[in-house]
Amino acid sequence: MDEFRARRLVDSLRDRGVHAHLLRGGNGKFGIRLPLPGGREAEWDSDGTASLKALVMHDGMLVGYVPRIEGSEDFDESRIVDAIIRTDYDQPVARQRTIAPAPAPALPRDGGVFRRFLDGFRYRLPGPGHRIAQGDCPGRTRP
Repeated sequence: MDEFRARRLVDSLRDRGVHAHLLRGGNGKFGIRLPLPGGREAEWDSDGTASLKALVMHDGMLVGYVPRIEGSEDFDESRIVDAIIRTDYDQPVARQRTIAPAPAPALPRDGGVFRRFLDGFRYRLPGPGHRIAQGDCPGRTRP
């Protein structure tokens, strides 16, 4: 997964109330990190393959996984977000719930005002007349 797609997915998950973060893997690979109960973390798609899958880690040790989701190579971003939200991590081999949980209140985006500084100005802001997403606007305070 490329960095910009991973960032868009993290932002979409945070908009749905999921405490997601950008995972920076080795060799320019990126994914999504989700903190789970009990000190575990799910690391989604940081291995550079096209299919969607995850590892569940606890203190750096593998304690579970999400098997490859069939057809995920062709998922758009909204279907990827839905698949991540519907995953039930209670068993060592996670499964997909049939119904997604209700969305929680939106979380602020990682980085806040300093997001572009932390990212090294690697992406462009929208042109004049376009609306800037909350969390991407330097100098704007949150209510």
